[in-house]
Amino acid sequence: MKTLEEKFDRFEELNRQAELGGGQDRIDKQHKSGKLTARERIEVLLDKGTFVEFDKYVTHRAKDLGADLEKFLGDGVITGYGRIDGRQVYVFAQDFTVFGGSLSRTNADKIKKVMELAIKMGFPVIGLNDSGGARIQEGVESLAGYADLFHLNVASSGVIPQISAILGPCAGGAVYSPALTDFIFMVKDTSYMFVTGPDVIKSVTHEDVTKEELGGAMTHNSKSGVAHFMGNDDAHTLMMVRELVGYLPSNNVDDPPLKTCTDDIKREDERLDTLVPVDSNKPYDIKELIISISDDNDFMEVQPYYAKNIVCGFARLGGRSVGYVANQPAFLAGVLDIDSSTKAARFVRFCDSFNIPIVTFVDVPGFLPGTTQEFGGIIKHGAKLLYAFSAASVPKITLITRKAYGGAYDVMSSKHIGADINFAYPTAEIAVMGAEGAVNILNRGASPEERTKAIEDYNENFANPYKAAEKGYIDEIIYPRQTRAKIIEALRSCRNKRVTMPSRKHGNIPL
Repeated sequence: MKTLEEKFDRFEELNRQAELGGGQDRIDKQHKSGKLTARERIEVLLDKGTFVEFDKYVTHRAKDLGADLEKFLGDGVITGYGRIDGRQVYVFAQDFTVFGGSLSRTNADKIKKVMELAIKMGFPVIGLNDSGGARIQEGVESLAGYADLFHLNVASSGVIPQISAILGPCAGGAVYSPALTDFIFMVKDTSYMFVTGPDVIKSVTHEDVTKEELGGAMTHNSKSGVAHFMGNDDAHTLMMVRELVGYLPSNNVDDPPLKTCTDDIKREDERLDTLVPVDSNKPYDIKELIISISDDNDFMEVQPYYAKNIVCGFARLGGRSVGYVANQPAFLAGVLDIDSSTKAARFVRFCDSFNIPIVTFVDVPGFLPGTTQEFGGIIKHGAKLLYAFSAASVPKITLITRKAYGGAYDVMSSKHIGADINFAYPTAEIAVMGAEGAVNILNRGASPEERTKAIEDYNENFANPYKAAEKGYIDEIIYPRQTRAKIIEALRSCRNKRVTMPSRKHGNIPL
């Protein structure tokens, strides 16, 4: 019979083997490629000493194609739970040093276990992806594992926050689990996502494209809109994940975390009074307004490189999380188009799912005209944003800083689609269209003098917020310097908001 010391020695040896993953040589190779190991990533992500690991000694059960000749404890994925700033999260991290992080049946079962626990316990789940895809030796078992995870992603949607960090390759069917989660982080130069890789594309379509061009971090952050954030390296990206979690509730029943606010709630910034130019055609940066009014001037922008004509992101006002949606006059004059509508709609629906109030800043000249937009379905995509704002039942505060023209005025969280409190600056212009466009339609045969007079009359009537205020569509006209105090007070007044919607399985958003 083995002694107690021998049993403990065996326990320690198995732990050492499991923690070594695919071995020191592969760990060194991982470091040489500029990446942390799966265990190192978990250490960076979670509060020190809080990680509790599950299924550390699991090995695969495959026997075909020589798979049974090599086994590693843990089988290429590390799973468990820990804490971020004292708040519990569930986590899985694919280990590229073991079979390239490929997904086996047992591997999928480990991830499935933490996802099911996350739903049951009501805590966020964070996936650290670094995988070559399905484990070929396991065939349909690996594919079944992916589908099980997709099904759980959908079941979790709107129930617990789901966050994916792509910290290496992510190809084929593996991309769809991250795509179903709420936010995707990527790492500059070392992470990739694509359904089919460069070699397959070249053989089928004869296109020459690099991995970076096809599915690199900048591609998905700026062109496709698949990813939401980009870090400089693994550690930087994981710190961004920690920052994001700080704004989010643990589940759809909880409120977002309340942080002690040491920033004066009634603080005024007189520079805001001159932020909006007198010339309504001159650009300005709406992020100056967002940063100025937010607690401690902190703002975490979502998709900063994609559809830059609209700004989305998280901040705190009076210690409470809010989601900002704002037209950006500094880019394409803040016009709404296909990409900006889709970007904002997705963000609004996330905020609504997790009880995060929405603050909307409006300076929109309308929808982008042209055949590219019309053929691309701007009607359908613009309707997504309209649907998202209209369906959202969280507190909704809207401020019109300057232009609010045409249907875009309605879409941008107007009073008519359910905004709770609507503010405007004295510089606000609320009209069907701009003065010149309106006069071109209404006074086609007018002389230059008559045309000038008509433009002046139109501006007198519509280049201000007073007509809308007379109708009750604007609740209050405020000085820009008062913005922080007014919005925080408005959010306080909406804190107990309750909305009862008609009974239905779910609505049919125009996808």
